[in-house]
Amino acid sequence: MARLRFDDQAYPVTPETQWRYRFSILAVIVCVALISWGGLVTSIDAGLAVPDWPASFGSYDPFATGFEDPANPESKWWHHLPILAEHGHRLLGALVGLLTVVLALWIWRFDPRRWMRRLGFAALGLVVLQGILGGLRVIWVSLDLAVVHALTAQLYFSLLVALALFTSKRWLRAEAAPAAGPDAKRLSVLALATVAALYVQIILGALLRHPGEGVHIGFAVVHITGAFVVLGLVLATCSRVRQDFSENRLLNRAAWIMLGAVAVQLMLGFTAFTVLLFETRLAQRSTAQVVLNSVHLVVGALLLASAVCLALLSLRRATQRQPRPQESLVVKEPMPSAGS
Repeated sequence: MARLRFDDQAYPVTPETQWRYRFSILAVIVCVALISWGGLVTSIDAGLAVPDWPASFGSYDPFATGFEDPANPESKWWHHLPILAEHGHRLLGALVGLLTVVLALWIWRFDPRRWMRRLGFAALGLVVLQGILGGLRVIWVSLDLAVVHALTAQLYFSLLVALALFTSKRWLRAEAAPAAGPDAKRLSVLALATVAALYVQIILGALLRHPGEGVHIGFAVVHITGAFVVLGLVLATCSRVRQDFSENRLLNRAAWIMLGAVAVQLMLGFTAFTVLLFETRLAQRSTAQVVLNSVHLVVGALLLASAVCLALLSLRRATQRQPRPQESLVVKEPMPSAGS
């Protein structure tokens, strides 16, 4: 656990860090749009609507694909929902990749924290890997890669939110670091366990959303059981925050966000599953299924990110740093003058 602890050092808040924080939030917002768009692609089975990659119907022009409809020559690619969903997802992915490049270079140029610079390039590596996975999923027509693509997206989004947290005023000023001790250690263990359980739930959810031939009842039962495990861990973590760190405003805010997200996620999940059971025999998914599944995916990403933020906050210790010898406040007597 000691290796995961962040130092309690405060860093200056400057106009540059404030603008970088705003840019990170912008990247997070665009990434939320990308995840929701990806949920739409999966929900309407449009992952192979554009059959080639990195080109789109043989064209490398992002806004004028080589798509042609022989039945309607005037028709454009955005007039067809599956193509709009898949190609639009690629355009949003390219935008998120560009924002990540800018953010990684910005961090590398101005941030004094070595671990922060490494995380910036880790985010860049993840977004590149994500793009390659998405392309190979099309080329190889692989449902397995579709699952890996979905899981990597969740990791990238949580890392992007963490980069925003690390540039926020409260983190830079070390205002939210809990005092070192057994209470902080118990909170860290609970928070990390919650993150792990949530990611397992996301894996099961990805397997349910990319079944190929329908939802497997075994995965559904395990996924529903896992939802109650996650709920128990979230309640335990929030209770620990309220009990031991009631005066820590940022920890409490993260706990409330996580609790609200898990409540919404449970309602969405059970509603989506109920709709799915009633519409199993339909030839295609209804609008209700598409919307519920996509929103469920986005809220799941926000829930995981909030749990990651709470875990990171719990790992930062506010220890009492001993002054170095050269920092000791020693009052020296003035040297006697020559005339004394």
